[in-house]
Amino acid sequence: MANKVKTIGVLTSGGDAPGMNAAIRAVVRTAIARGLKVKGIKKGYQGLLNEEIVDMAAKDVSDIIQRGGTILGTARCMEFKTPEGQKKGADICRKHGIDGIVVIGGDGSYRGAQALSRLGINTIGLPGTIDLDIACTEYTIGFDTAVNTAMQAIDKVKDTSSSHERCSIIEVMGRNAGYIALWCGIANGAEDILLPEKYDYNEQEIINSIIKNRKMGKTHHIIINAEGIGHSTSMARRIEAATGMETRATILGYMQRGGSPTAKDRYYASIMGAYAVDIMLKGKTNRVVGYQHGEFVDFDIESALNMEKGIDEYQFEVSRLLAI
Repeated sequence: MANKVKTIGVLTSGGDAPGMNAAIRAVVRTAIARGLKVKGIKKGYQGLLNEEIVDMAAKDVSDIIQRGGTILGTARCMEFKTPEGQKKGADICRKHGIDGIVVIGGDGSYRGAQALSRLGINTIGLPGTIDLDIACTEYTIGFDTAVNTAMQAIDKVKDTSSSHERCSIIEVMGRNAGYIALWCGIANGAEDILLPEKYDYNEQEIINSIIKNRKMGKTHHIIINAEGIGHSTSMARRIEAATGMETRATILGYMQRGGSPTAKDRYYASIMGAYAVDIMLKGKTNRVVGYQHGEFVDFDIESALNMEKGIDEYQFEVSRLLAI
């Protein structure tokens, strides 16, 4: 059973994602409305160890819901992966009167939350990552904005690719997950989609496809390449040499992390933030909030970390059919 909660801390950890500010806002205002005190922890677990902790009032989260990034800042912290660092973090929480923490981040952030829970600090995790790679949830904060940002950029590259009759390899983010690539591949009408979960590194097949399409009168060719495969520039050189078709690589990079979050990311992040506070007040700890089958749900962190997630076979099949 979780300890009685009077003061909640909130932090963002790992890579930033659009919608994190909406989640922070929801945590702060829901907690205050429920009669709790709230403390913001800056720069993730590193900020916790450095005691970069501030009191937060409702006005402190005014006018942030439309902003990308995270007002609390974020950082990666190797020290917090050690038992000594974790114990230090729990001791600092107690020193500042923090009974529970809402952690907004990905899998690595959850492992830190799990450690704090074992040391007596109530913890709830929110899925904050553009990669959509958390197995227990169909939605992660930031994915919708990131995939829309990428889609719009790819549309622009596609226009110039068509004008110059080029092949364009466009690399999108996602770490070792291919969800952004899959969604953009379908949404942008790409001829080839390379996913870490599915790609067999048969580059000759892509080359044959380009040559075949050119013979049929196709004047340009779009390849969406996932970050987990990478090497887009060298791939472009090889494809141009093999096909004779001018080929350019575009790596979209960190622009996919930024920008004003979509309505979906603002809405879902807000509900998740409020949900996290409310389940903590019901005595839950060591939980991850997720979204499945139209409902907001929560899972034990250990169970969530052990779940596996792969590319849906039917969606992948459709992506190939539509590329004909």
